Amino acid sequence: MIKRNLLLGVLMACAVSSFSQTLFTYGPYSVSAADFLKAYKKNNTQPSANQRKAMTDYLDLYINSRLKIREAYDRQYDTLPQIRSEVDNLRSQIIENYMADPEVMDRLTHEVFRRSQKDIHTGHIFIAVINGDTLAAYNQAKAAYERLRKGEDFSKVATELSQDPGATGNKGDIGWITALTLPYEFENVIYGLQPGQYSLPFRSKIGFHIFKNMGERKAVGKMKARQILLAFPPGADEATRKHVQMQADSIYKRLLAGDDFSKMAVAFSNDYLTAVTGGSMPDFGVGQFSPDFESKVWALSKDGAITRPFETSHGWHIVKRISLVPVPADSNNLVYMQDLRMRVMQDPRWKTSREVIYDKVVRQSGLKDGNFVAQSLWDYTDSILDRQPIRSGNSIQEETVVFRLGDTVVHAKDWVSYAQAFRYKTDGSGRKPYPDVLNDYKRSVAFQYYRDHLETYNEDFRYQMNEFRDGNLFFEIMQREVWNRAHSDSSELRALYETNKKKYTWKPSADAVVFFCSDANVAKTLYDQVKKQPKEWRKWNEALTERVVADSARFEWSQIPSKTRIVPVAGMTTTPLVNKTDNSTSFAYIEKVYPKPAQRSFSEAKGLVIDDYQALLEEQWLQQLKEKYPVKVNENVLNSILPKAAY
Repeated sequence: MIKRNLLLGVLMACAVSSFSQTLFTYGPYSVSAADFLKAYKKNNTQPSANQRKAMTDYLDLYINSRLKIREAYDRQYDTLPQIRSEVDNLRSQIIENYMADPEVMDRLTHEVFRRSQKDIHTGHIFIAVINGDTLAAYNQAKAAYERLRKGEDFSKVATELSQDPGATGNKGDIGWITALTLPYEFENVIYGLQPGQYSLPFRSKIGFHIFKNMGERKAVGKMKARQILLAFPPGADEATRKHVQMQADSIYKRLLAGDDFSKMAVAFSNDYLTAVTGGSMPDFGVGQFSPDFESKVWALSKDGAITRPFETSHGWHIVKRISLVPVPADSNNLVYMQDLRMRVMQDPRWKTSREVIYDKVVRQSGLKDGNFVAQSLWDYTDSILDRQPIRSGNSIQEETVVFRLGDTVVHAKDWVSYAQAFRYKTDGSGRKPYPDVLNDYKRSVAFQYYRDHLETYNEDFRYQMNEFRDGNLFFEIMQREVWNRAHSDSSELRALYETNKKKYTWKPSADAVVFFCSDANVAKTLYDQVKKQPKEWRKWNEALTERVVADSARFEWSQIPSKTRIVPVAGMTTTPLVNKTDNSTSFAYIEKVYPKPAQRSFSEAKGLVIDDYQALLEEQWLQQLKEKYPVKVNENVLNSILPKAAY
């Protein structure tokens, strides 16, 4: 076993090593196997019968593209105004998606995934901090904790001591929660408890909390349901409430007798958001509604089950379970993990990433305070902001360095501008101490530094930006070296046509109008009209102009779309052919048939000639590039990443 594990470790080390090794060089530049494989996997998503050949073919294309892009950089096309503008625009559009530290976001996302696999029945005791008296609140919370520690019932202590407004009714039972239900600080406490265990008093901004894990279960997921709500009118008295209950009982009996739930919801429900859709509620999970609502709804044991009428503070409810959507149990479910990531980014817990970003920027780029006396800076700041004379002997000036971060230098004038905007507390209770303001400023500068240098810190962002920039450079240099020349050099095109005239011939063909329709229904409508009155095809096409594109030209028979194999006949309308990928549909109306091969004129062959001339120009240009940037492929590394040949 030891030898086997040792061998496995050696093989894995070799595999990792091969991915990090240079696959090929071109002139003084190199490309690693890992970079090539990343590009290959992204651009070759379809399975191939011969993966080995597919990879080697792609390597040739990849090498050629790197040569062209390298030449564009050497010509400084990356400094062209239009290229820089397009890159800057993309950066501003996508940067927010990358402004969380990737390692922290990955950790938080997987933490949410793990926690989402179970629900926790939660108890809660709350002691508020009143008039800023933290000590008094802490002593009360400690007294509650001591009673629990001595074995008193949690619900009894909660009923007597908790200042949560709902504690009298729920006795400290706040129902089931799951990941992302409560604030992150509370979730951390609750998910750190074992069943039956309660927490130490936990301090929040508003008071002290004691949580209890009252039980756990496998996550129930989300429910699809319909609801009928008979709401209490404002200020309803007991008689009115009783009348609402009797109405709910009557509707419930009709449902049991077979009346349609959706129609009853439309007719009677006071939940106006859901009534119009037959009572259909948005999918919901645990912890989204009050415990008295959820205890009834989550007790429904099967699809189609209906609750008896039950009362909440809103009124009387009748809920029908449609289905359950289970929580995915596989962290390789990319759609679910991406959804969790987006939810984490919308949750305050992602701010954890900002602290990591600050620490990372300070550690990697270096934060150095300037050489000044702090009190002198505070006095200077007050003199500027409060329009007071500067004390004699104060050495602070506008250009005095307050701190440096990487290549960013913050001067006293920058600090004063920041302090002017942020020296007061957001709650209006007065000024913040200048040291606190300065710490906030350092974090702000660090975060902006991270943003401005994101390519340095985030590999995925760097890859996407480089890929976009390289794509634009590839297009620009191909436009200049190949595409524009091939279209504009009419004498060379004519000469190429005359030299290869026999190549440019028509196979059996037809003059036809090919209709490309957005979907099968549009195609059927147009097909019926064209078949009845083919000469009026322009009229019918114009009526559907936003959903149909018509191309009138000469086509070889193999280019004419039809669901069935045909021999074109003048006046024929071919059977619509549906593209199963996107439901787009095409068919053709045949105007004239040419059953025999024929020579194409220069104008008829021009598109083919341009294609051939482009290929010739590109071949000649690539030869020049390979002389400028000699290519050398490391065959050993290539063989190590190629799929094994099939025997």
